[in-house]
Amino acid sequence: MKKYFFVFLSVFFVTGMPIGCKVKGGGQGINLFTIEQEKELGLQVKQEIESNPSDFPILPEQGNEEIYAYIRSLRDRLLGSGQVAHRNDFAWEVKIIKDDETLNAFCTPGGYIYVYSGLIKFLDSESELLGVLGHEMAHAALRHSTRQLTKIYGLQVLVAIATGKSEPGLVEQIALGLVSLKFSRSHETEADAHSVLYLCNSSYDAAGAAGFFEKMLNQPTPPEFLSTHPSPTHRVEDIHAKKQELGCPGTKKGEKKYAEIKKLL
Repeated sequence: MKKYFFVFLSVFFVTGMPIGCKVKGGGQGINLFTIEQEKELGLQVKQEIESNPSDFPILPEQGNEEIYAYIRSLRDRLLGSGQVAHRNDFAWEVKIIKDDETLNAFCTPGGYIYVYSGLIKFLDSESELLGVLGHEMAHAALRHSTRQLTKIYGLQVLVAIATGKSEPGLVEQIALGLVSLKFSRSHETEADAHSVLYLCNSSYDAAGAAGFFEKMLNQPTPPEFLSTHPSPTHRVEDIHAKKQELGCPGTKKGEKKYAEIKKLL
């Protein structure tokens, strides 16, 4: 891992560092990573994840072809909206993590998407999963992870890593930390809004992501990650308001097919 990250950062400092990059739908933000560097970082995170089956037990493709084809068809609906930035730059690869106790999904820099089986089982419809997938993909499309890394570590630390003078284990810490990186509240709000945008011109309910938070409101012990996010109640309201603002006409839930896929997990 360290070797790959060193190569990545070496290229990073040779090619230069764009400041205040404009991202599609994301406004201004300081980001020291180019698109190519972001893709390389994402690939390294993917390698870290998939070499650690004890923490990230990836559901094998063999024997689960129908499940994977279904999840990827939902991903393709989002990419087909024409609204996802870096649609042709990033990998947008999907893997399922076999963990029925975890209600989560995440997307690394460069578009490597991981969905926990627990989340799939928890949700009730295609529109809800589409909303969650759209939210996570928006984090990657709007380059929230590398904007956060720039803010957290800054130029001095990145230079130290590139020159081999960083604290021991920092490289691995950064890579693995991306999996559980806490986004700012503004980034979460931005990703929620884009989940609506991605579905707005489809037949699906564009406020699908609100379904996840509505269900979470009824849970006795919500996931810990929600404690650092905007209030679920406010997010539900904001997502529905965004749908109304954009005039999204879709109402489809897709509950029947979704129930069939859940039974296969």
